[in-house]
Amino acid sequence: MSSNNKVTSGNTRPSVSKSAGLIWNELKKVTWPTRREALRLTLLVLIISGTIGAILSVIDIGFAELFKFLTES
Repeated sequence: MSSNNKVTSGNTRPSVSKSAGLIWNELKKVTWPTRREALRLTLLVLIISGTIGAILSVIDIGFAELFKFLTES
């Protein structure tokens, strides 16, 4: 039951240049969206966010009016 795990000290951080190189290599592997696809998805997010915001605003106004009605007596 011999283990080949190496014992390392807790202070083993890669250098900044090595980290930057690793990050750059990972970013090259990413499949980036086209400009048209990014625009389409951005518009979709804005439309959905606006719709949800409008629905929540209507609900909030409704509850505010209900609370005002219930506390007027």
